[in-house]
Amino acid sequence: MAVQEQVFGFFIPTVTLMGIGAYKEIGNQIKVLGGTKPFICTDKGITGAGIADQIAEVIKTECGVDPVIFDGTHPNPTDNNVHEGYDVYTSEGCDLIISLGGGSAHDCGKGIGIIATNGGNIRDYEGVDKSSKAMPPFIAVNTTAGTASEMTRFCIITDTSRKVKMAIVDWRVTPNVAIDDPLLMVGMPPALTAATGMDALTHAVEAYVSTLATPVTDACALKAIELVASYLRAAVANGNDMEARDKMCYAQYLAGMAFNNASLGHVHAMAHQLGGFYDLPHGVCNAILLPHVSRFNLIAKMDRFADIAVAMGENIEGLSTRAAAEMALEAIGTLSADIGIPSGLKELGVSKDDLPIMAENAQKDACGLTNPRCPTLEDVIDIYKNAL
Repeated sequence: MAVQEQVFGFFIPTVTLMGIGAYKEIGNQIKVLGGTKPFICTDKGITGAGIADQIAEVIKTECGVDPVIFDGTHPNPTDNNVHEGYDVYTSEGCDLIISLGGGSAHDCGKGIGIIATNGGNIRDYEGVDKSSKAMPPFIAVNTTAGTASEMTRFCIITDTSRKVKMAIVDWRVTPNVAIDDPLLMVGMPPALTAATGMDALTHAVEAYVSTLATPVTDACALKAIELVASYLRAAVANGNDMEARDKMCYAQYLAGMAFNNASLGHVHAMAHQLGGFYDLPHGVCNAILLPHVSRFNLIAKMDRFADIAVAMGENIEGLSTRAAAEMALEAIGTLSADIGIPSGLKELGVSKDDLPIMAENAQKDACGLTNPRCPTLEDVIDIYKNAL
């Protein structure tokens, strides 16, 4: 009997430093990578909070150089942000990139890195593995517990001409070094903690039901779900709870390990359109869409949604697979409500009139390729309507 060949990859940074005080190792990592003129890609929130100066001081002390700080990254970074940052990177003669912040800073830094060595416009790299050259040495220092962009091969950039979030999936944009230090996360306000935490949960759930899931990604996804269910409420309630912050670091990283290799699904395909069209916070969009897309996907992976219920701490003893799977959806909804996630997209200003064009664009998003159930255009419109 012939065996059909199927090969799965596993992508991850060469080095990851985790735990309280990990950010202080950045100087040594710059030396290891041979950087002489570091470029910090961040946003004004990070500079305003003093975190950029904090990192710059460590670099100056350890390496004897002043890094160039670019804080022009916007939430939902755009093609314009990327090229503005690239202009600074080249004009200052930089040779190493440090992304500092959450997903927006990391994605913008990755975009700068791609064109720094490959040239052209960032729009040229939409899709899978479009680059041909490695980025400059890259260190990603994380300040949120959600996107996992500090360790993934994903780069999401808004194309301002189309109002569409481009999914750039390329193993060459995986950072060389990822740093996750809960000390840099204590200042996150509750709403951001909630949104980024639900982003991590969405990554884990979508990876677990993905058509590319493997035993390796399954282990990462289920542990991530368990940690989010156990610690996100505490992190939202008290940002100084270092145990909760630390465990959420691990949760979002594990979720990143899962989706970086199993990919995602239609929650992200649809959330990207909301971000590109309305410039809405990605984690909140994911959180609102997750129960609705999961309900659509239920018949394709009912046993796996039952597993998710267990990972979220639900007792499914004596229940049918269907009833257990339904408990996963209820648990997700309860967690969202507990931490203050809006109940629907209407609260975010989404108009019913825009749903058809967003659904059409969602059907073209690369993240939808591994969704366990294949929706029609009308299905996607209906999911958006149910999430209003």
